[in-house]
Amino acid sequence: MNKIKKALLPLAYGSYFNALAVFSKESAAKKAFQLFSSPRKGAILDHQKSFLNEAKSGIVNTSHSQIQTYTWKGNKETVLLLHGWESNAYRWKNLIEFLKKEDFNIIAIDAPAHGNSSGKLLNVPLYTSCSEALIELYNPNYIIGHSMGGMTGLYHQYKNPENSIEKIVSLGSPSELSEIMQYYQNLLKFNDTVLESLDHYFNQTFGFRIEEFSISRFSDELTTKGLLVHDEFDTIAPFSAAERIHKNWQNSTLLKTQGLGHSLHQDDVNFEIINFLKSE
Repeated sequence: MNKIKKALLPLAYGSYFNALAVFSKESAAKKAFQLFSSPRKGAILDHQKSFLNEAKSGIVNTSHSQIQTYTWKGNKETVLLLHGWESNAYRWKNLIEFLKKEDFNIIAIDAPAHGNSSGKLLNVPLYTSCSEALIELYNPNYIIGHSMGGMTGLYHQYKNPENSIEKIVSLGSPSELSEIMQYYQNLLKFNDTVLESLDHYFNQTFGFRIEEFSISRFSDELTTKGLLVHDEFDTIAPFSAAERIHKNWQNSTLLKTQGLGHSLHQDDVNFEIINFLKSE
């Protein structure tokens, strides 16, 4: 019965947005975007608490949220870790052990609406705005982002090229907003009227249309050194996303894995990340 409910719920939302668009396209777009930006998971689980509580540091107040930060102090360069959708800072546990051994100064966060941070919504423009505040405060040398966190790190660097960032590592990150929205439409089965209304909403709210938001296109202007790690069989974000970004990002290296999945927690990946951060 629970499986049936889970299968029918997205369709119910899609039908609702279709009906609402008949009366108000703007309202349908706002409701659809709000749902799109509302995570269902990401809370700190019981087995994650002890690890994160030991590193809890300050709360950073941004224009959108109160961001919980975690610090593992080191004497070398500062690394900022940005997790992905429906996750939290604990996802970095394995990598943090590698970074600690190399004496990097580590800062991880819970994104808005995740972990111990405040808020109910998360999307890339919001995440980017929070990242701007964090980078201005901590002046990190390196950003490592997973999935949506990687997308955010790259978008931030495109928007704000003059900052402290010297290198960016992107793990399993999407590239095209159009692909993400197509998946969202297919999942909920809302009609093209709703999608067109969402396109207008993005333009009015953020200043770009769905087709215009493309990390691969933005990467053409990146000069920061980059490492892209992506699994060939990633079922969440297609490997082609990394290929397109790498093609346009002149100063990037693409590491293709096979069978490691979307999370990319494995030691082999962490070794490559450390080697990249230590390289000239």
